[in-house]
Amino acid sequence: MNDNDFLRYSRQLMLEEIGIEKQRQLQASRVLIVGIGGLGSPAALYLAAAGIGTLLLADDDLLDISNLQRQILYRTSDISQSKAKLAKNHLHQLNPQINIIAINKRLDGQNLTDTVINADLVLDCSDTMRSRHQVNTACVTAQKTLISGSAMGFSGQLLVIESPYTYGCYACLYPDQKIAPYNCRTSGILGPVVGVIGTLQALEAIKILTGIPSPLSGKLCLFDGKQHSWHTLQLSRSTHCAVCSRTICEKRA
Repeated sequence: MNDNDFLRYSRQLMLEEIGIEKQRQLQASRVLIVGIGGLGSPAALYLAAAGIGTLLLADDDLLDISNLQRQILYRTSDISQSKAKLAKNHLHQLNPQINIIAINKRLDGQNLTDTVINADLVLDCSDTMRSRHQVNTACVTAQKTLISGSAMGFSGQLLVIESPYTYGCYACLYPDQKIAPYNCRTSGILGPVVGVIGTLQALEAIKILTGIPSPLSGKLCLFDGKQHSWHTLQLSRSTHCAVCSRTICEKRA
C-alpha cells in the first residue's frame, strides 16, 4: 500500500475488523458482478470505493432512459451506450487505482464457467430466472461463493450461498427454471429497493473477502419496503437438486 492508499481507505483502515492486512486482501481480490443495473450499480460503486483489486463487470445491455430511475451509476448523457463500458469508465473516475474489466456480452455456458473460476466471489445482480440459475450452476461447479440479489415492486431478496452447500443452492430454493410471470419490466420497481439489496450485496462481499463470516450464509432474507420489515428463512438442501447434490456426490466420488 502507498500513501495514497492510506488516505483513500483511511476510514476503512480504522476499523479493527479491516486494518492494513484485510485491506490488502481486498486489493488482491477479484469479484465478478453479473448485471450492472439496479442491483449492480450500487454494489459496484461500493466495491470499487472499498478498493476491490479487480472488478469484472458483465452486462450486454445498452443504457435506456427507463433505467435511469434506479441505475444510479449512469447519467442521461450515457443513453444508448454499453452499460459495461460506461460502468468501467465511471468507476475508474471514482477509483483509478483498481483494475476493471468490462465484459460487454452475455456470459453463458463454458464462457460463464471460466469467468466464475477466475473470480474469488460472484454477485448475481441479473434480472432473469434463467441467468440466476446459470450463475448458480457455474458457482457451484467452481465452488465459489455466490451473493444473489433480486427485487420487484417494493420487495427485495438477498441470498448468500457458500461451499460446501450444506444448506443447498439457488436451485434447491427455486427448482423451477421457468421464466417468472412478473418482473420489473411488467410490474415496476422502486429505485431505493434495488439500492438496499445491491448495497447489502456489497456489504456481504466485503465481509466474506476479509474473513468475516456472513450470518446470512444459507439464509434467504426477504425485504418489504412498504412495511420496512425483514423476514429471514433458513434454507435446506434438496437431496434431489440437479446442481449441488450432483456436485457434492461427484466430489465425494
